[in-house]
Amino acid sequence: MIDIPNIAFEGEEHIKDFDVLTISDLSAKIDKGLDHDPKKPHRIHFFALLVITEGEGYHEIDLQRYQIKVGSVLKIAKGQVHAFQQKIGYKGFLVIFTEDFILRFFSKPSIEFISHLYNYHISDPLVQSSGLNDSFVHQLREELRVEYSYGQQNILAKILELYLLKLERISGAKRISNQDRDYYPLFLQFKNLVEKDFATTRNVKDYASKMRISTKHLGKLVHIFTLNTPKHFIDQYVVLEVKRAILSTNKSLKEIAYDMGFDEVTNFTKFFKKHTEVTPKRFKADL
Repeated sequence: MIDIPNIAFEGEEHIKDFDVLTISDLSAKIDKGLDHDPKKPHRIHFFALLVITEGEGYHEIDLQRYQIKVGSVLKIAKGQVHAFQQKIGYKGFLVIFTEDFILRFFSKPSIEFISHLYNYHISDPLVQSSGLNDSFVHQLREELRVEYSYGQQNILAKILELYLLKLERISGAKRISNQDRDYYPLFLQFKNLVEKDFATTRNVKDYASKMRISTKHLGKLVHIFTLNTPKHFIDQYVVLEVKRAILSTNKSLKEIAYDMGFDEVTNFTKFFKKHTEVTPKRFKADL
């Protein structure tokens, strides 16, 4: 096993934050050799849509295998670990874009509405049988054929923005009411803090303090979007990071425990077993 590589966005020179690849193009790039193997777990620092137009297969995201077929759309969020299957037997497109692209070109109401589309803590990444895909891909490819066109990034963003809004409607994901919408920026702040500081602290009070809100208020807003407590959210994220590390690194359990903020392996083992009902050693052995 090797450490999980962190993959930054690399697009065309004139469109630095957006790109569309066919699966055939991706396979060709893999055959020529990349600085990482997309068929092995790797963490992306951008967003991706895997759109399937022919055939079927599977894709792995954070230790889960998702079956994909014609009409499937798989949403891969910034920060997630994913991998393509060893022998790709389907056709389609990989649409990739950065957070900066969304923030610069999407309207604020759209960002508020679809931002939880990529919150993998509370949404399913797979949307089946979308009738939107053919038109979406066709519009993107037509626009990309016009090199250095005036307003091209704005146009691409609007095509993507409309598609994501319609995809959100099809997916039947949890809606944010007007009242709850006011809490959502705070929830995202909490989520981002957990992802950044989970190895430093798992104490709810610490996160509430950083956000300058009470623990009661934090508990309320986290419950709105996850139906669970902040402590449960934090612990489940730590468990996910532990599983990622065990699956895709060559580090010892002692090293992983230290990386995750545990001073003692025994405490690390107790924590993991409490939340998974198996020890880290058993989890690793069963892989």
